[in-house]
Amino acid sequence: MKRVLIIEDDSVLRENTAELLELSYFQVYTASNGSKGLLLAKQHLPDLIICDIMMPELDGYGVLMALSQEETTKQIPFVFLSAKTERQDIRKGMDLGADDYITKPFTESELLGAINSRLARMAIVRENSGLGRSVTEVGSLGMQTINQLKNYIVDEGRTYEFVLGDVIYKEGSNSNLIYLVLNGVVKTHRLDEWGKELITEIYKADDFFGFTCFSKNLTYQEFATAMGEVRLVGLGKDEFKVVLEENPQLTMELMAILTENLSETKEQLLEMAYGSVRKKTATTILKFANKLEKDSQGRLHILRSDLASVAGMATETLIRTLSSFKKEGLIRIENKNIQILDMEGLSKVN
Repeated sequence: MKRVLIIEDDSVLRENTAELLELSYFQVYTASNGSKGLLLAKQHLPDLIICDIMMPELDGYGVLMALSQEETTKQIPFVFLSAKTERQDIRKGMDLGADDYITKPFTESELLGAINSRLARMAIVRENSGLGRSVTEVGSLGMQTINQLKNYIVDEGRTYEFVLGDVIYKEGSNSNLIYLVLNGVVKTHRLDEWGKELITEIYKADDFFGFTCFSKNLTYQEFATAMGEVRLVGLGKDEFKVVLEENPQLTMELMAILTENLSETKEQLLEMAYGSVRKKTATTILKFANKLEKDSQGRLHILRSDLASVAGMATETLIRTLSSFKKEGLIRIENKNIQILDMEGLSKVN
């Protein structure tokens, strides 16, 4: 059973997080401040530490610095847990040697994903510690699954953060990186001859994007823009290519995913070309529902222009169709939020 130490001064969050991890079969130790956490870390030598940044007596930065100076604790994976999302605060933590960070509020999958990724990486390093290989070399050996590839990218790539409307890359810019979405939603889009935006795809957490030709130095063929607060990790295209060349089974699995995505894109194009306005609108709402996180009341915040762009229709036409869906009881509209009331009914719209 893996051991996790939680250092958090908020008692409710600390206890809830501990209960969640215990239900996932972790042995959990808890501390209410940095000083107590430091003592527990030295006493129990946990497999991973989750630590808040802002705490009394000793903050998270101080805990990390103290642990990094001890031979017995300096290799323990360290994950910051904090509501502070300012880039300079996160960057400071990573510069001090933190392995990752999770922002509050977080989901169960985000927490467990971060923990399992770091524990897997540490296990690989320990298993191969006597072979004289670097972490990068270890990460690329025997890689067969997409999940292993994602863990490798998280470990070896560079993290980027964006806010709503930030351009991640532009059409025509050098395609140097392959991206993995850690948090948030990204849209890729092109502009037609009149400057109208046409959304080509929506990417959520755990999705790849940014692929171009590996054999030629092609530029990006579209724009990529953040649809809110987004955290990505990017891996150089050349390094990504080497990983695929050394792991043929992984290459086949990635090809299967890209082929499936291509089939979905073809279906979307056929829908845009031949589907009715109502069908296109319903399909687009369901597509966004699958990509975006809902708020506490189950509502989606979607720009009407984004819906229209994906559906391939004028914004005015889309708004009229949304109004008819509202009257039929399929959706509820409040300000700029849409709540699906009848998922089955919406999926059967023709």
